[in-house]
Amino acid sequence: MLRKIVVTGIGIISAIGNNVEETLVSVYGLKSGIKKLSLFDSIHNDIPVGEISVSHDDLLTLAGITTEQKFYTRTTLLGLIAAQQAVLNAGLSEFSGERTGLISATTVGGMDLNEQYYKSLLVNASFKDYLEVFDSADCAEKIAGYFGIKHNVTTISTACSSSANAVMTGARLIRNNHLDRVLVGGADALTKFTLNGFFALEILSPTGCRPFDQNRNGLTIGEGAAFLVLEAKDVADKERILCEITGFANTNEAFHQTASSADGYGALMAMEKALKVSGLQPSHINYINAHGTGTVVNDLSEGRAIEKLFEHTAPKFSSTKAFTGHTLGAAGAIEAVLSVLSVKNQMVFPNLNFTAPIEGLLLLPQTEVANANIQHVMSNSFGFGGSNTSLIFSKT
Repeated sequence: MLRKIVVTGIGIISAIGNNVEETLVSVYGLKSGIKKLSLFDSIHNDIPVGEISVSHDDLLTLAGITTEQKFYTRTTLLGLIAAQQAVLNAGLSEFSGERTGLISATTVGGMDLNEQYYKSLLVNASFKDYLEVFDSADCAEKIAGYFGIKHNVTTISTACSSSANAVMTGARLIRNNHLDRVLVGGADALTKFTLNGFFALEILSPTGCRPFDQNRNGLTIGEGAAFLVLEAKDVADKERILCEITGFANTNEAFHQTASSADGYGALMAMEKALKVSGLQPSHINYINAHGTGTVVNDLSEGRAIEKLFEHTAPKFSSTKAFTGHTLGAAGAIEAVLSVLSVKNQMVFPNLNFTAPIEGLLLLPQTEVANANIQHVMSNSFGFGGSNTSLIFSKT
């Protein structure tokens, strides 16, 4: 018999807040975290970013780390802070055991320290001890070590759908009775690598992203982390249950290395399959936290997919990336946490910077915070290579 999966804890840190409470204050105040780059010097410092205004040393303090700071990358610290919040929120005194796992996601891993030391490493071995924290698995290993998790520790890197796939993988492990409890999520720090890479793709907005707007001109790179505690409903503390995960699906259309298919075929498949897993109909979805990057191709593609699936009964929808920026491997988890908050607080998140609908689409995003009867939320995360993931969070 397939087990039910519930969310009992959430944690988040992004450009709009260092925790859930600060995040909600920013949302209710319609306060975006997108601003001028200050973390490092860049020839692209005129391009706005979704930066967390916390130094490396202050992140160490937030995470309660007293050991040598050089062995903690920014990505790892962001992930650890969000994971600590999630476990505390779940009311768990310990988070370990053979039936407990960790699925963490990232795209840049320890690139921030790599960028600082790789030139030195080319000529001498003075900084060789840094090598072990450059890879993407370092974040998962350090979080697992912090909580004493020794079983089922995995890192996922599927571009922008990475942490949504972490949530899905954790849910499947519980659903099929392989684990009782899984800490799932993702983290990505802002680096020169990502800023320069997306600049080379010519899809960075010079002004700040405008999701689903006719005048959208690109995405905004951000940084952050979010983690969720997933538990089997039969073992969870009923007083701690925030919502249930009822649907999830990943599809890979392999249309293009970096672009979505114009007709939204891959996005449509992901949403349809998530609904099939949940046993719900399109009309049951009350809110969609869309992928909505603000690029010309993505928003039109996703909009077409939503219109095809929901026809004339499309629910309220918005992209929250105009608040946080596109946090890449962390985006799916950050938006999963926001979806949980949508269910918990019976609210719909606003789509900032919207002024005019996309030509050829009838969809209009939600532009104000709204109270609503939220029974089921769909969260979309669509990545490079056509890796498309949809999650469904439901009120219990």
